[in-house]
Amino acid sequence: MIQAVRRVVSFHWNCQRGLRAVASRRRQRNGSMMKYARLLLFVVLVLGAGFAIGYLNRPDAWYAALSKPAFNPPNWVFAPVWSIIYLLIAVAGWHVQEQGSAFSWRLWLAQMVLNFAWSPIFFGLHQPGVALAVIVALLAAIVAFQIAAWNADRLSAILFVPYALWVAFASLLNFEIVRLN
Repeated sequence: MIQAVRRVVSFHWNCQRGLRAVASRRRQRNGSMMKYARLLLFVVLVLGAGFAIGYLNRPDAWYAALSKPAFNPPNWVFAPVWSIIYLLIAVAGWHVQEQGSAFSWRLWLAQMVLNFAWSPIFFGLHQPGVALAVIVALLAAIVAFQIAAWNADRLSAILFVPYALWVAFASLLNFEIVRLN
């Protein structure tokens, strides 16, 4: 009789352990799926907003008439470069948000606001001087993000390196446009 009770209890215990293991794997899989769904959301939102702002603030006759430095790239270069950069920005934003660093997250949001403000100010309002102040603040926010994220989230900091280099170049370009006009 005792033997039979032990077998029933053992069977019950093994079933419970097996069910817990299945539930745990299911939670992990669902958590992993949600994690990548959030990544996809970041990519769609950042690329979508970037494309929308670029589309609504395209270079016009005013920009074509400006004196530009010799190192000004052709207009077709900007869309592919920004597409890659926005993808890197999205992945870094998702990653820093997943890591839970509140300060780095706020810096990421601040640089996004400055990034999305620059084109309407430069191309929409035709204010290259104000846009220069915005892009310098953007570069400072990017570097601050990299510094803040470096110890806790090195991947996000590294993903911002091409972005920082491009914005440094764009700042110089903006400065030269202000100086020449």
